[in-house]
Amino acid sequence: MRVFYSEKHKLRDAKTELHGGLLVKPFEGPFRAEWVLAGVQEAGFTDVHAPADHGLETALKVHDAGYLDFLRTCWDRWEAHGFEGEAIPTSFPCRRSQTARVPKNIDGALGYYTNSAETAISKGTYEAAIASMDVALSGADWLNAGNRFAFSLCRPPGHHAGRDLFGGYCFVNNAAVAAQSLLDQGAKKVAILDVDFHHGNGTQDITYQRGDIFFASLHGEPQDAFPYFLGYADETGEGEGEGLNANYPLPRGTPWDVWAKALAHSLERIRAYGAEAIVVSLGVDTFEKDPISFFKLKSDDYIRMGEMIAQSGIPVLTLLEGGYGVPEIGLNVANMLKGLEA
Repeated sequence: MRVFYSEKHKLRDAKTELHGGLLVKPFEGPFRAEWVLAGVQEAGFTDVHAPADHGLETALKVHDAGYLDFLRTCWDRWEAHGFEGEAIPTSFPCRRSQTARVPKNIDGALGYYTNSAETAISKGTYEAAIASMDVALSGADWLNAGNRFAFSLCRPPGHHAGRDLFGGYCFVNNAAVAAQSLLDQGAKKVAILDVDFHHGNGTQDITYQRGDIFFASLHGEPQDAFPYFLGYADETGEGEGEGLNANYPLPRGTPWDVWAKALAHSLERIRAYGAEAIVVSLGVDTFEKDPISFFKLKSDDYIRMGEMIAQSGIPVLTLLEGGYGVPEIGLNVANMLKGLEA
């Protein structure tokens, strides 16, 4: 299995996260990619390549151009305004106060373009996010060349990034951009399978009305888990996408046997849809020791996860999403990749 990885992820090194009413050290940091890279290489996945530069052509098919320009200029505008800390939004276009107009003030623009306030934008964030996207697109290139498996070690992650929204540590939706690339290169139907603990609200936002991408997400019950406002089972898609959005909200303490039934059902839906490739948004924050999640998967369960996905017989591009705070994230990612190749 070819692995794609960029050292540019280190440019994203925020120092603050709003959590529990305090500014704390972020749960998402450079150490995550380093732990995962070490884990997959120790497991024998040593065919590691830097990504190619893809530009923004594909990203502009899934993201708003104004939003991408906001990401590109945000830090410089923040510094030019004279703010001393990292860029954290403080004002939001909430219910009954919404507007289609983007504020000129960078503080207002931050609120307009976000879906959550815990994620600070810092120097180097945009460059790291584009590099992460290139990692995902290089994995898609590998599948387009006729290979069955690839792993794109994406950091920062992407599945909470909507068409014109950042949040949840995510800025560019790597899975959606990779799926778009697969479609652009000839696939008629692609599936995105999100197995992160948190619902892929950004991915759902992008794919909800599309007929060429089936989206399935297994995640914590949204009444109890971030991102809270999407991820219910009755959200099934609209227009051309009707019936192509499958959410599997699961309760606190979900063990492997319950989780695996949801995975099996989602894979049945993906095969019935006729997907020609699966983009897996792999979050190993489903692990029992994860500090900000509440499922109970064990390390060996990730081998079984990979085996189940591989049994679909469909080419698989795996992208890194979440998984926090425990060194086992490297082992768990490696185990999933082992299962794919078993």
